[in-house]
Amino acid sequence: MKFQFSLKKRYCFYALLPLIFMACETKTDTEGPNKVEEAISSIKSTYAPDTRVALFDIEVIEGLKGYTLKGSTSLPEALDALRKQLEQEQIAFQDSVEVLPSASLEGNIYGTIALSVANLRSRPAHSAEMVTQGTLGMPVNVYQKRGSWYRIQTPDHYLGWVDSRGIELMDKTHFEDWQGAEKLIYTQTYGHAFAEANAAAQVVSDLVAGNILKWIGEDGTFYQVEYPDGKNGFVAKSEASPYLDWKSNLSFTKEALVETSKTMLGVPYLWGGTSTKGVDCSGFTKTVYFMNGMIIPRDASQQIREGSLIDDSREFDKLIPGDLLFFGRKATDSTSERVVHVGMWIGNNEFIHSAGNVHISSMDKSSDNFDEYNYDRYLRSKRILNQKDEGLLYLTEQDVF
Repeated sequence: MKFQFSLKKRYCFYALLPLIFMACETKTDTEGPNKVEEAISSIKSTYAPDTRVALFDIEVIEGLKGYTLKGSTSLPEALDALRKQLEQEQIAFQDSVEVLPSASLEGNIYGTIALSVANLRSRPAHSAEMVTQGTLGMPVNVYQKRGSWYRIQTPDHYLGWVDSRGIELMDKTHFEDWQGAEKLIYTQTYGHAFAEANAAAQVVSDLVAGNILKWIGEDGTFYQVEYPDGKNGFVAKSEASPYLDWKSNLSFTKEALVETSKTMLGVPYLWGGTSTKGVDCSGFTKTVYFMNGMIIPRDASQQIREGSLIDDSREFDKLIPGDLLFFGRKATDSTSERVVHVGMWIGNNEFIHSAGNVHISSMDKSSDNFDEYNYDRYLRSKRILNQKDEGLLYLTEQDVF
């Protein structure tokens, strides 16, 4: 019996050898998933290198019938380029990629932020990271729906998910009507709209700087306004301005930037925040520039790509108020540069920034408010005021609202 058992073991071992070698064998098929994945990666690096502003979520799945492309993209030209590349390499595939906006939206592919401040998240869940915010009246593109969440893109091209209460969906006709209506912009840091032309009346909603509403008329010292969802309210004339008047009075000066920035002193730091309720560092500079007629990129690592280089060696006498200072980790032989913080120069060796809250720090080592931490991680300063760059949008030149 012992001899028979050994024979059985030996027979099983030799029978399994081919399977062992097959399992250890490296796949060398040049037309397999690796080749397709390389093509996807190549196209993505060309058309959608920054996933914060470009949507190209495509993967390849290998099945019994070959390779299938799945996922979604808002860049049909990128999908076309991928198809052509795979065809040129004679790789057979099935295309199941959804080109956005999704057909399931039934034409409601436009929208307007419906709250004073709406939180945009990285995933369709309240527990997901807040990546940015949208403010009342902001027009957005709508791409997808997941449950009660919508994936949208803001005027600065930033992508995120907003819940249904934060957005008013519109078809093309409704959106064009809203865009063509006369508007009002809220200009104070924080306030309210009321149900009647009386500050003692019931509150309709809170408001923050940059909120845009439809202008219906006037009633004494109040403007009558309409929200994107159709509800009405009254806003004190001292706290708002007709949008076209506000736009025509924009000065695009360094003095105006400094004045606006100081109205936000003490506003708390909020990761993902881009409103006067709470701001992160780049949300602060973004808000300051928006209230002076410019839409600039969302994140510090995006803002640093815009404008003209002014300094990269702590020669702060070259700076003028309004210049942006960037901080982080310098590139080394083995690591790339990492931009993690931004502030705005206000003169007198000082800059204003959001860190804990919005406050003023100094680059003067003898000053009481010297910021040694940021001085040590200073990277460079850029000038974006009155500069022309692809990522800089002027409200006086484009009809965003």
